[in-house]
Formats: sequence, C-alpha cells, structure tokens
Amino acid sequence: MATESSTAKFDALMARQQYGAAEELARGLRERQPRNGNWWYLSARAAFALGHLSVAHEEIATAARLLPKEPAILLQQAIIDHRIGRTEAALARLKPLQGATGQVGTEAAIVMADILSRANRQNELDQFIAAGGAWQQDARAQIFVGRRLGQRDAMAAVEHFKVLLRSAAPNHARRIAGFEGVRTLDAHGKYREAYDLAAETHASTGTRYDIGALEQQVEEQRRLLANPGWLGPRRAPEVTGIALVVALPRSGTTLIEQMFDRHPQISGIGEYQGVRAFGDEAVASGRWPGELASVSSAQLTQWQAAYLKGSRFLCRDGASWTFDKTLKVWRWLPLVALVLPGAVYIAIDRDPRDNAISMLLGNFHPQSMGWTGSIESIRRAIAAHRSILPMALEQLSLSHESMVYENFVEDPRGHSQRCFARLGLPMDEATLEPERNTRMVLTLSHEQVRKPINTGSIGRWRNYEWAFEESAWRNLVAAHDARRA
Repeated sequence: MATESSTAKFDALMARQQYGAAEELARGLRERQPRNGNWWYLSARAAFALGHLSVAHEEIATAARLLPKEPAILLQQAIIDHRIGRTEAALARLKPLQGATGQVGTEAAIVMADILSRANRQNELDQFIAAGGAWQQDARAQIFVGRRLGQRDAMAAVEHFKVLLRSAAPNHARRIAGFEGVRTLDAHGKYREAYDLAAETHASTGTRYDIGALEQQVEEQRRLLANPGWLGPRRAPEVTGIALVVALPRSGTTLIEQMFDRHPQISGIGEYQGVRAFGDEAVASGRWPGELASVSSAQLTQWQAAYLKGSRFLCRDGASWTFDKTLKVWRWLPLVALVLPGAVYIAIDRDPRDNAISMLLGNFHPQSMGWTGSIESIRRAIAAHRSILPMALEQLSLSHESMVYENFVEDPRGHSQRCFARLGLPMDEATLEPERNTRMVLTLSHEQVRKPINTGSIGRWRNYEWAFEESAWRNLVAAHDARRA
C-alpha cells in the first residue's frame, strides 16, 4: 500500500490543483517501485486531471493489473471510461461498487448518476435515485434529486437548488445547483429571476478575474502578428487529419461537432485538453507569446507528438479526421500554428448578445473562464476574441472556414459542405441529423444537441434586453450584423 506521507503529499498537491507537480511525484514513486499498483493509480489520477486521457487510460490499466480488486482503481477506471465516451464499459465497472460503503461507494454512485443523466437514460436514473442510499447524503446527490423533482414541480426544484446554493456544501456542488436553478427559471420564462440567481451564483461561487490581463495578452499578440517574420520558419512536421474549433463558448461548437461526428471520416473528440497541455508549458517556460520564435524544433515536435497521441486515442475507428472543439485555441493560435502546421480551423461567431447571455447563464469554470461572471467582462472578452481571430487566421496563412451561427443553422447543408470540402471530404447527409448522434456529450450543450437543427436560440438576448447597454454593444453588434448579411 502507498505510504501515508506520500499519499498525503499527493492529495495536497491535487487539492491545490498543482496537477503537474502531483504527476511528477507519482511518476517518481512508480519508477522506484514499478510493481506498486497504488503509485500507478496516483499517476493515472494526475494524468486525468491534466487532460492526458490516453496516458491516464494506460496507467490505470496497469494499476488494475497489479491490484485487480481495489475499489478505488475500479472507480477511477470508470471515471476515465466515462470521460472518453465508453458508457457501457464505465457502467460495467461501477456495477460491483453499488452498495459499497464509505467515500468510494459515494463517488461511484455520483458517477453512476452523472452517466445515466448525460446518456439520457432517464428511467434508469429515476430508479437509481428512488432506490435511495447513503450516497444521497452527499450534497452532489441533491443535484440529481432536484432534477428529478423538477419533472413534477419546476418551481419546487428551483427552491431546492437555491437552498443548496446557499448552504455550506462544497463550492462545486453549490455552483452546479445555482445554475440548475437558473436554467429552470429561464426555461419557464422567469427571466429577471434567472438573471438575478445567475448573478448571485457567480458572486458566491466564482473568483476575481482580471479581464484586463486577457486584453493585454491579445493586444500583445496583435502587435507581434504585425511582424510577418515573428514566428520564424516552420520547425515541426506537418500534420494531417487535424481540425480544430476557434470560437468562444456557446457559439454553436457542440452542434457543429455533433454534426461533423456523423460523417464517417470525422471523429469528434470533445474538448480535448491537448492544446492546453502544451499551452501551459509554453506559458510556464516564459516563451509565450513573445519568445515563440526561440522554441526549438525538438520541443515543438515533442508537443506535437503528445497532442497526436491523445487525439488518436480519442479518434473513432475508421475516421481519418479528428475534430477538436477545445475552447482554448483562439487565445493560443500562433502557438498552435507552430505545433500543428497543416491543421484546419473552423471559426464560428454568434450574435454577441445571444452569446453573452448564454455564457452568463451557464456554468463555466470559475477560474479559467472567470470572465463569464458578468455581462461587462463577457463583452470585453468577445471584443478581444473578435479583434484577434480574423487577423491571426490571415497573418498566419491558416487553412480555415469562417461562419456565422445564424447563417449556419439557416443553411446547414451549404455551410457543412463548404467545411467538408476544406477537409477534402464529400458531403454526407447523415450530418444534417445531429440529434441522432448517440455519442456522449460532456459540455453544457448536452441537452440541446438531442434536438434537430433549429433557429430557436436566435434572438434569445431579447428576453434580457434590459441587461445590455446599447451604446456599449453597438460596434460589436454592427460588425456581426454586417457579417451575417
């Protein structure tokens, strides 16, 4: 078994979200004792937290071979299977843990409920919740209890979520509860209440975010991009079969991924964290953004190899393209261009007001996406995004297609055909029925994509028109309307 001191040190690093340091600690332990399954288990947990899914999958499999009956390892295997879309495998691993006592039993039940919810297996989820159990004493379980209550009495569910938001529960559970209440109020036309509850949830569960720092980073990129030779010559091998989204959250990216994933030659890989991995390394090394020209060919090739390994692991058998819908690319586009020369980019923008209200009412990471906590910071982030993206795509000579969401949903065939042509692929009629895609969706849009393509969300901002200062949004709106026309 793992020594208490080493495990405690690892847990402390994970609690502080120092995942890289935790991975380094676990790697050192397993290299010294390669037959100790606990070290492989810790290493898999750290790799998973970092988004290194292929590595986590390999390491937890090794841990399971060394300790085949360890409940915590079975649980971690199920969590990883769930994350990579292997629903049935995840449920099979959780089955032996049903009824287990202690923290593992609680975690297993929470994961089970989450899988059934995201897979839209409502009857099974209802039965699972109705069966009760000690796991429902956990604050996170009350999220699922509240959702079930909402099927009978929506406003009672809102009150249930408000109580949880205002409780002493862990921040993560409180935040989810708050936004569950927001979503329910919005769906029932109670827009003022939804807005106020969103503001309360952001204020009580969020963190301070320096939007000025984001704007400065974007402005520095614009200055550097004005110099055509800034990045120097290509120093990494050209890649094939890699497509990435360059867009803000809630711009229609999940819809596009679900559509494209229906093409036999394209595999959606979700919000894959491969770009984040080498982006964080570039920032930590001080190379981002001004010193990118000094990054060696060997380093770029190493980052590329790690990205490709993870993307291929997530790729569906038989597909020749992966479609990465990570929302990090737009902020690191020059770096991504260096690491993945030859990649294709799909850019999509939405009415900035629809985009803003959808983000404000959504549960995004309170730190990395902390700018979603107010209408004003969202406006500034949208302005930053739209100031850098066209310039970067053109200055870097990147193969890309740009779309406007409103035009896309009005003519999905024409826009999809254009994107597929960019990838060298023919049109496939199955892509026009994304609601028939059975793959697991782990983003906030997992419910919307079960519906046929529609224009229902266009103009949603008008329900919250009083939240927008017309003069502040005028230029963004005019520029978008011009593109839409």
